[in-house]
Amino acid sequence: MTMIDNRPASETRRLVLASIFALGAAAVMTQLALLREMLAAFEGNEMVFGILLGNWLLLTGAGSWLGRRAQRLEKPLRTLTVFQLLVAVLPLAQVVAVRTLRNAVFIRGAMIGMSETTLAGAVVLAPFCLVSGYLLTLACSILGHSASKSKDPTDDHGDAGEIGRVYVADSLGSIVGGVLFSFALVRVLDHYGALLIPAAINLTLAAVMAWRWAFRPLAFAAAALLAALAFTTNMDALTTQWQYGRQKVVFRGNSPYGKLVVTESARQLNFIENGLPLFSTHNTEQIEETVHYAMAQRPDARRVLLIGGGMTGTAREILKYGVQEITYVELDPLILSAAQRFVPDTLADPRIKIVNTDGRLFVKQTANRYDVVIVDMPAPDSTQINRFYTAEFYAEIKRILTPGGVLSFALGRYENYVSPELARLLSSARQTLRESFRHTLLLPGGRVFVLASDGELTDAVAARIAARGIPTRLMTRHYLDAMLTPERLAAVRGAAEQPATLNQDFNPSLYYYHLRYWLSQNPKGTGLLTALLLTATIVCPLLLRGRALVVFAGGFAASALEVVLLLGVQILCGSVYHQVGIVVTAFMAGLAVGAWVANRLSPSPARRTLTTLAMGIGLFAAMLPLALTQLAALPFAAARALVPALTFGLAVLVGMEFPVASRAERAEVTVTAAQLYAADFAGACLGALLTSSILIPLLGVAPTCWITAGLNLVSAALLWRRKRQR
Repeated sequence: MTMIDNRPASETRRLVLASIFALGAAAVMTQLALLREMLAAFEGNEMVFGILLGNWLLLTGAGSWLGRRAQRLEKPLRTLTVFQLLVAVLPLAQVVAVRTLRNAVFIRGAMIGMSETTLAGAVVLAPFCLVSGYLLTLACSILGHSASKSKDPTDDHGDAGEIGRVYVADSLGSIVGGVLFSFALVRVLDHYGALLIPAAINLTLAAVMAWRWAFRPLAFAAAALLAALAFTTNMDALTTQWQYGRQKVVFRGNSPYGKLVVTESARQLNFIENGLPLFSTHNTEQIEETVHYAMAQRPDARRVLLIGGGMTGTAREILKYGVQEITYVELDPLILSAAQRFVPDTLADPRIKIVNTDGRLFVKQTANRYDVVIVDMPAPDSTQINRFYTAEFYAEIKRILTPGGVLSFALGRYENYVSPELARLLSSARQTLRESFRHTLLLPGGRVFVLASDGELTDAVAARIAARGIPTRLMTRHYLDAMLTPERLAAVRGAAEQPATLNQDFNPSLYYYHLRYWLSQNPKGTGLLTALLLTATIVCPLLLRGRALVVFAGGFAASALEVVLLLGVQILCGSVYHQVGIVVTAFMAGLAVGAWVANRLSPSPARRTLTTLAMGIGLFAAMLPLALTQLAALPFAAARALVPALTFGLAVLVGMEFPVASRAERAEVTVTAAQLYAADFAGACLGALLTSSILIPLLGVAPTCWITAGLNLVSAALLWRRKRQR
């Protein structure tokens, strides 16, 4: 590394740490933007999100591992500068690639299988992830060799201490980038526009680095690219239009909850969020079935609660029954503003009261009582949506219903055949409802509508509508006679009578059943992906030793327990974005604080300290289910404050592990950094994939935490045993 020898160590350190800070900010903003873009492109659910996030972490770890040869570079500072340029421009190119190549590679509108999703995600994410991972190891290598040349007598930690400093700089950048994107940019800018900001910062920094280190051509290249960004501000509009082909894009916007696009085709407006159709205007089947199966049970209802879906026209359809008040609860304010702009008549009635909050939170806090509650939510394809299908939620609904009141929701589609996967879905929902309601009824319309009440329920929907004189376009007597035949009614009723697991907040079995139902629609590559995942879970811990195994276990715990805590805050406090954002911010802040504290610990007991930290994480994981159960019994304000505190505490322990592990064994700084970053990202990858896609849906929260605890306690025991043997 001859190019470092003649540079002042203090100047090199400042610029390299600034580079990693900017990388951390760019990485988290790129991750958030690209994952949202790819979810929209692949029309994904939580399993697709887990695959894409796993790809991100695994590829970043691979880049870190490739950086183990960074000490052989003749001009590492020039390589750092070039990679800083790539960090700036690659995310912009990747957003364009996601939007333009999806329909070029795959059939427009076709469902993409798991193997294709995994491969396509890896191809798109690889450029940035490999570069960012390599940069982390390269920075450790540069600073380590610079420190060894300076021979600073006040530095007690030696070259390995630079690994901890890089980790802190990266964590601080992640905090700034995450907060900036989540709480500011996503509300006012599109994804491309948001990524222009870190691009400009990284290009400016690259120009400064190139100039200070006498790489003048690179400085001019960075300046030219920075000037060129000003001419790409309209790229988001162009690429979004390319993405939707012949449909005219009339609106596009971002909110904390997702990307919303409104298109126009054949005088029909289509509202699409995160790639999934929310609704289309003139969709009579969706509107009338959602309303009339429920309202026909209580045609004299005075107060109705509608959770989700009101902008489709369901709220206005309910008014045909002469109700006094409709409370429409919608989480995403962007959906409300877009609906009021393009379909203003759907909500333009003084009897419709709009509440912009999380539906689960509203039900928990309201003192009102309702005759009918209609839950018009998507299928339970994530733990977040599953909250609206659990025994705990149904008990909360029961509390706000008037005597004999009705709950209604739709689940799955029935085309005269009940598949085993659909049968499990329906039976789990019915078994769960029976915990709170005496009567349930399944009506096989276009979708299967599930009704629950302590009062009587009837399938004579046509007679009720006719007796009330309600005008309908689709749900005529002829349509209902065809849909609600004795054979169809018996088929769904028989399917729902099968044994099934109760769906609970912290044991989301319905999410697992829906995941199987979804996979049954396109099973290609599912078996291979599952086999690879399970193989990696078994092989990785066996291949790792000592400190690398502890860091792997800590990375697994960081991903797995953060998923658990995010699920906990959504259950306890609702999916209010600022609350979820506080938890994520607390986690990133805890990582930075933990690493900062660890950098100041005495280096002598590093192995013992690392063992203690691994045991601490294991005990934290083991006790977390009990803590969440106790939080559920506390007042709302206390739970809202304590969940971020728990998250911060976990992150401090995980953040301390990495710098301590870097000093646990004396080895060349570049090799050490490569090994630890690769182990950390590999553990985080498996933690993210397994927890969201398999462990929580199949086993529940408590066993997931106990498995995580076991992994960390075993790694601590093995490290302690290795120390004793030495």
